[in-house]
Amino acid sequence: MEKKRVVIVGAGVSGLTVCKHLLELGCQPTVFEADTMLGGVWARAMASTKLQTPRSMYQYSDFPWPESVTEEFLSHRQVAAYLDAYARHFGVLSCVRFGHRVVGMEYHGVGEQAMAAWEEWAGNGQAFSSGAGEWRLSVADDDGHVETHKADFVVLCIGMFSGVPDIPTFPAGKGPEVFDGHVIHSMDYAKMGTSKAKEMIRGKRVTVVGYMKSALDIAAECAEVNGTAHPCTMVVRTKHWIVPDYCVWGINGKNFTLNRFSELLIHKPGEGLLLSILATLLTPLRWAFYKLAESYYSIPMKKHGMVPDHSLFHALAAAFIYVSPKDHYKRLEEGSIMLKKSKTFSLCKEGVLVEGEPSPVKSDVVIFGTGFKGDEKIKDMFTSKYFRNVAIGSESTTVPLYSIFVYMFLTICPNLNSRSWSSFMSRAKFFKHACFTNRECINPKIPQLAVIGYSDTHSNIYASDIRAKWLARFLDSSFRLLNVAAMQKDVLEWEKYMKILWKILPPVNILILNTWYNDQLCRDMGCNPWRKKGSFRNCLRSMALVIMLTYSQLQVQGTLELVSRFLWHVRITLCSQIFLLQRIVLGNVMTIFALI
Repeated sequence: MEKKRVVIVGAGVSGLTVCKHLLELGCQPTVFEADTMLGGVWARAMASTKLQTPRSMYQYSDFPWPESVTEEFLSHRQVAAYLDAYARHFGVLSCVRFGHRVVGMEYHGVGEQAMAAWEEWAGNGQAFSSGAGEWRLSVADDDGHVETHKADFVVLCIGMFSGVPDIPTFPAGKGPEVFDGHVIHSMDYAKMGTSKAKEMIRGKRVTVVGYMKSALDIAAECAEVNGTAHPCTMVVRTKHWIVPDYCVWGINGKNFTLNRFSELLIHKPGEGLLLSILATLLTPLRWAFYKLAESYYSIPMKKHGMVPDHSLFHALAAAFIYVSPKDHYKRLEEGSIMLKKSKTFSLCKEGVLVEGEPSPVKSDVVIFGTGFKGDEKIKDMFTSKYFRNVAIGSESTTVPLYSIFVYMFLTICPNLNSRSWSSFMSRAKFFKHACFTNRECINPKIPQLAVIGYSDTHSNIYASDIRAKWLARFLDSSFRLLNVAAMQKDVLEWEKYMKILWKILPPVNILILNTWYNDQLCRDMGCNPWRKKGSFRNCLRSMALVIMLTYSQLQVQGTLELVSRFLWHVRITLCSQIFLLQRIVLGNVMTIFALI
């Protein structure tokens, strides 16, 4: 292992933990980072950006937050400092080459036809193939000088929320070219830094397009700088569930959504007959909880006509739920932030033309908080057309998951308007690279390469950490991958699951199946995902915390025994959760009726 050439692309949350685990194996990986500092998106975030995940669920398994850090939702500066401390503690910094961008990758040694005919991944089902093939990476430094580096294995850790901005398209004469002001994307706004960004928006009429996390953060900064003198206008194309926190009527929502019991309430791929029946029987309980949560979260939304067309459960399943910046709804009421709901918009000389408005929204600055094209970023890494196609799951690949999205979403949410559907499809395109299906890390058709950090979950740092453990075990030959046919069968199983049962969950979003997925990783590694003690508590405890505390204690155990132990506690656990739900309902029933 120490003689193998391993390259990691990106020194963000995922790249750091992958490097750390490879160092523990005796490998000396090279990390190419395009920026001049580590941390990925946390290195250059907006001033108001905070974690969307509670502190206790956003940390590496072997590097807890200092006791001095007590806030629940930490600022981007605190996260960046934490990542820097992690890298220094585990000696990762010495492996990072800052200011080096990978501009292209080619696989040499094996032809495309031969690769397409492989029955085993990489020819033999192992990380480093038979030694016939290698990756050659073109790496550019800050001066534009390009070097070629060879690698036996490549790990892409380039993230989901950066790189290629998703800029809206406009008809001729209705785009940024006719606008007299300044038009930028949220990515460029974040790169400006706090002082320059505030100077740009100070005293200006700012219009922000979008209603997701980056758009909300920018609007919050504009409101803080300009107040009601120059209100920030948000053009909202699709309503989303914007929540102040994860507490529902005083009860922490993660107690009902991020543990083993919560996954008993939903169907899962490969779950078996007993678990399928149980999920069906418990569906009313799931429905009741999410309706109760909707009644709470929708209170401030109703005042501004911002209750989404889709349910809270579907928003959680598709990762369309966001924690609002501080005082978001207060700023809406005071007028420092104004909402313009519109299915379509365009630009003119004076500002933004919004559907249904007689005059344009006069603007000096227009900022697009419209996300990124993650599929384009992955595709652009490869110079080969063959790899560019299979990397993003094009319709010409063996398993074209993207082609079924139209059917899936329309059958579950037929009441959505055309703009909501258009917005979802723009996000669905982000998941075209869904053929990274083997444990959300390995593409069946791309040898000697893994992707870490492209599958959304409730805690991306925790997800990257356990995947890095899994990848390190694989690189160390602790287990073998399934053959290509078995991998594709697994993909089809997930496709069948989505198409028939959920019809909305993107294949790289495992937020509501996090525990089920992590159990698979543990079993691959020959580990028992259950704790040796306190199995009953596991049913109700957040699995991020369970694995963080007990990963080193996991031992080999048969799958049947795991299922038996799990079902042994279902009866008691179910009674406990029903009692909890009854307590919530009875304790707040008068409040709910008063609101209605």
